[in-house]
Amino acid sequence: MKKNMGSTDKIIRIAIAVIIAILYFTNTISGTVALVLGAFAVIFLLTSFISFCPLYSPFGISTRKKI
Repeated sequence: MKKNMGSTDKIIRIAIAVIIAILYFTNTISGTVALVLGAFAVIFLLTSFISFCPLYSPFGISTRKKI
């Protein structure tokens, strides 16, 4: 896996995951919506920590700065 995510992309994904967690723990979202958004939050966190987004690869997208 070649890294294809830049720091701004990672920060945005982590922020979205945190917002989803806050919405869940304050009971703003529940049920199926909470499960779906929770799954997205977990995926966002995982892809942020490994700096790789599998959806970027087929399209050749990279938000990582070129060295």
